Amino acid sequence: MSAETWTAELLEKGYCIIPGLAPGDVIEELAADLDPVFAATPIGQGHFYGYRTKRFGGLLKRSRRAEALVMHPDILAMAEAVLGNACDRIQLNVAQAIEIHPGEARQFPHRDHDMWSGEKGAHEYLVNVIWPLDPFTEVNGATQIYPFSHGAEGLVREEPGEPIVAECEPGSAICFLGSTAHGAGANRTDRRRRAIVVGYSLGWLKPYENLWLSYPPEVAREFTQELAALAGYAQHRPNLGNYEGQCPSVLLQEVVPAHIGAVDALRPDQAEMIAGFAQAALD
Repeated sequence: MSAETWTAELLEKGYCIIPGLAPGDVIEELAADLDPVFAATPIGQGHFYGYRTKRFGGLLKRSRRAEALVMHPDILAMAEAVLGNACDRIQLNVAQAIEIHPGEARQFPHRDHDMWSGEKGAHEYLVNVIWPLDPFTEVNGATQIYPFSHGAEGLVREEPGEPIVAECEPGSAICFLGSTAHGAGANRTDRRRRAIVVGYSLGWLKPYENLWLSYPPEVAREFTQELAALAGYAQHRPNLGNYEGQCPSVLLQEVVPAHIGAVDALRPDQAEMIAGFAQAALD
């Protein structure tokens, strides 16, 4: 199936599960890269994050293999299709690893777009993708997703309905909208369950993960131009996220000028309107 077909299913049901989207060797190598980080990361604290769950972000600096998931062309096409009408450009919202340990309770069902307080229902704020590193099963804490709980119609329902269990194998991509209700299941096995979460949001939002702290210039200089832009080194027109009035990608140059002059970064309609005003002022 094409990215367009998966996007249609995502928009219709609020989620879709794409089997075998990432090569098995990429998943295995990424999992091996993250093994020592999981081992060193403390268990979290809080009823939402869980008391038997580990989480850490900054995956793009922990393993270069994470780039294959973050920049997967089909996933980017889906995110652009869902979010592109409400922003000038999309951004990375999070690249996080999660390990749910035996005995962890079921997570509170929630909608990820509730991290932002803006009006909901007119457009989507976020597209999330869960990439399992271990098989997802009903008994080991596989994510539970509530079909048709998304969008304006889903948001007015008093109850989200009955969830489906996103059972699938590593290499699959579990995609869902920011307005789709979901939550991790309880891990009733004697083994941990690992996964990667990659989220894409509207470029004018404050992202969940502080991208410039996760990927400071000395880290982002190693990224491709496209990845660096997705990870915060790009302006969102008009002029949002600038550094001294210019695109923050200037910080990725080998030599950064001590003094930088501000340069407009406007949408075409804004540039035309302001240029017309400036011309009229001269007449």
